[in-house]
Amino acid sequence: MLKIDLWKRIAIWLVVAFGIFTAIPNGFYSEVELSNDAEAAIAEGFDTPENQAAAAAWPSFMPDNLVNLGLDLRGGAQLLAEVKVEQVYEQRMRSLWPEVRDTLAAQRDVVGFVTDESTVDGELRVRISEADGMEQALTLVRGLAQQVVSVTGVGQSDITVRAVSDTDLIITLTDAEKIATDDRTVRQALEIIRRRIDEVGTREPSIQRQGDTRILVQVPGVGSAQEVKDIIGTTAQLGFHPVVGSTGDPEARAGAGNMVIPSLDQEGLYYIVERSPVVTGEELTNSQPTLDQNNRPAVTFDFNPSGARKFGDYTLENIGSPFAIVLDNEVVSAPTIQSHIPGGSGIITGNFSVPESTNLAVLLRAGALPAELEFLQEQTVGPDLGQDSINAGAIACLVAFALVLIYMVLSYGLFGVFANIALLVNVALIFALLSLIGGTLTLPGIAGIVLTIGMAVDANVLIFERIREESKTAKGPARAIELGYEKALSAIVDANITTLLTAVILFAMGAGPVRGFAITLGLGIVTSVFTAIFVTRLLVIIWFERKRPKEVMAGKYLRLVKAGTAFDFFNRAKLWLGISGVLVVVAFGSFMYQGLNYGIDFKGGTTLRTESALQIDVAEYRAVLEPLELGEVNITEVFDPTFGVDQNVATVAISAQDGEEAVTNETIQAVENALRTIDPDITFPAVESVGPTVSGELIQDAIIAVVLAIGAVLIYIWLRFEWQFALGAVAALVHDVVLTIGVFSELQIRFDLAIIAALLTIVGYSLNDTVVVFDRVRENLRKYKAKDLKEVLNLSINETLSRTFMTSFTTLLALISLYILGGDVIRGFVFAMIWGVIVGTYSSIFVASSTLLVLGVKRDWSKEPKNVGGQFGNIDA
Repeated sequence: MLKIDLWKRIAIWLVVAFGIFTAIPNGFYSEVELSNDAEAAIAEGFDTPENQAAAAAWPSFMPDNLVNLGLDLRGGAQLLAEVKVEQVYEQRMRSLWPEVRDTLAAQRDVVGFVTDESTVDGELRVRISEADGMEQALTLVRGLAQQVVSVTGVGQSDITVRAVSDTDLIITLTDAEKIATDDRTVRQALEIIRRRIDEVGTREPSIQRQGDTRILVQVPGVGSAQEVKDIIGTTAQLGFHPVVGSTGDPEARAGAGNMVIPSLDQEGLYYIVERSPVVTGEELTNSQPTLDQNNRPAVTFDFNPSGARKFGDYTLENIGSPFAIVLDNEVVSAPTIQSHIPGGSGIITGNFSVPESTNLAVLLRAGALPAELEFLQEQTVGPDLGQDSINAGAIACLVAFALVLIYMVLSYGLFGVFANIALLVNVALIFALLSLIGGTLTLPGIAGIVLTIGMAVDANVLIFERIREESKTAKGPARAIELGYEKALSAIVDANITTLLTAVILFAMGAGPVRGFAITLGLGIVTSVFTAIFVTRLLVIIWFERKRPKEVMAGKYLRLVKAGTAFDFFNRAKLWLGISGVLVVVAFGSFMYQGLNYGIDFKGGTTLRTESALQIDVAEYRAVLEPLELGEVNITEVFDPTFGVDQNVATVAISAQDGEEAVTNETIQAVENALRTIDPDITFPAVESVGPTVSGELIQDAIIAVVLAIGAVLIYIWLRFEWQFALGAVAALVHDVVLTIGVFSELQIRFDLAIIAALLTIVGYSLNDTVVVFDRVRENLRKYKAKDLKEVLNLSINETLSRTFMTSFTTLLALISLYILGGDVIRGFVFAMIWGVIVGTYSSIFVASSTLLVLGVKRDWSKEPKNVGGQFGNIDA
């Protein structure tokens, strides 16, 4: 019966109202952002009239959650850093030495003299002079062991102690302690990076842990990634070490337990100091920039009680002896202790400038990083480029919206208006959900929304085409509408679950912009199913209750495929499979012969985007860069399909040098300086660097993601249909993926991480089409038990042909708008999507169905399903 209970109607309208209400602040982004900033400043004590006025600019009764803008939309810097956790093992051994020494020295009559003979990082080698005391020494040192503080290491010791000779024993961390130490180290590094970034006062920084030892840092509004590296990349490890002597030879033998480190001020001077510090920067409580007695920049510091006691005891016992203030393996100064310093305060003097002393104070105050950071990936996006991306994305969305809205009205009349209202609600719900979860919108995320605009009408098209079909045989319009929704439900669920599976895999395997795309695509699938099944249906029912029409969708509307088609798609089934087979072989051959034009995501290196007022001459660019001997350099003018080649914009891609982990900042600076000889006013609005470590992992993750997507789809369709259907769908998927890779290989279009996102989306889209056809095949196999499989397949494809072309056309409308108006940054991504829609439509009609025809299908449909239109389990056989 065509009705919806009152409580369900209220619930639907409440969800719609909540979504629109929550999404509204994003339409007034700058005002809400200024108001939020002012409220935060007032909360911190800056209650000024200016802040009061700014805070009042947005009504307090309105929501103020905003979608976070990614760096490619706001501008800023992103860094992926790996914490060198193994360095902490050496620090643990150094800190353990005084305790081991004192413990063994208390039994000197048994073990004799004790010396530190360590030569290998991460282990403490201790020598005793009395071999007979080794057993006692092992017992004493093992008594220093403590339990591992972690969930997985409960009950295990933190150190292992073993004798390696009659007089030498070695202490190392256990595997359980290393795991626990790694976790603590990364957590500590994460917190210190956050404190350092907060000290600078940037807007909405994002600092997240990725994997076991990596940290992703995104800082909007800064000028370059190098600025962020300068803030967070310095370990600022401070230590006060006893001085053994000095030398001019950096290769001088330091002796056991000592190390040779250079002087910061005096070139050519090296100090021999004890490895184990008396006090470390971890025991600092405060640090401030100041001026010394000669009005030179300096830094003051204060220790906590433990550090103050150790510092005071040492200075008391070593008056007249020098000690070295060591900062990041350089001696800042090596003063002589003149008197006892009991207060736990001191001053660091050196050849500092005012900015350097201020920065050092910030680093020391925020705390020392427990280990060095290796920067594996970095990206800089200028604010102008970010604003251009926002403008391009907004225009593309609006044009796509307008085209789809007009097309739906021309195709379905009043029902098209209902679908358009649902589409507007759908986009509002996406922004509402992004605002609520604190999601980040990136340029690929905008692409995901534009794709959702194209695909969101698919569920409505499925329903409307089914209503149009049922109205020819059903008893009355009410029954036609009811059957249209009932029979379309199964296809809608199957088609969207398969696409959702690829979005989940994208999110799990991807990073950065790929995840942004996956989030918007996944949310778009959920919201579009809700709006099609509930919102559009409610609008149709309200209209029907008021108008009581005698027929529905009986007017002359725009149709891409005329009604009642009876094409014989399998008259030349072997020909279609043959053509596809040849295309696959050609694509594979192109890939094997010339490969792909991998972007730096997969090769490692740096890409600079240049903007110049002068006409770009690639040969001139290449000529000025040639003396730098950079190896492989790819210079490309940015192509604009609307106006031809943009004479002002180019990209310069530099591969990582042999033996280098990444393109160095000095190399990037040299490239920029060389290009400035052509145009002094040239700008570099975006710089992106990827190290070979990350690029290798990206290739591996990309392959795994595609295989997982195909595997998940194979299993799902096998469970929902039969194994022959699953193989047919996978054949179409492999066909689409291989042809897409072949096109990128043949045309040598840059192949980067975003294209992997496009490939996985093509997998989802191709499945969407294939599953709709297969769903009708399954229905018709039950309905027409006497017809052979070829007839059923032809009938099913013809019945769904209008829907197939409608969905493909609306999706292409959105994608072509994005390709022309969305900017060059994602043009390769959108091209892959356009190509994928075309080959996906072809493969769902010819490849998947032809494969199913060749394989055959078991025709035992004696048992009817319990719910023809809305079953969610497997088919009863």
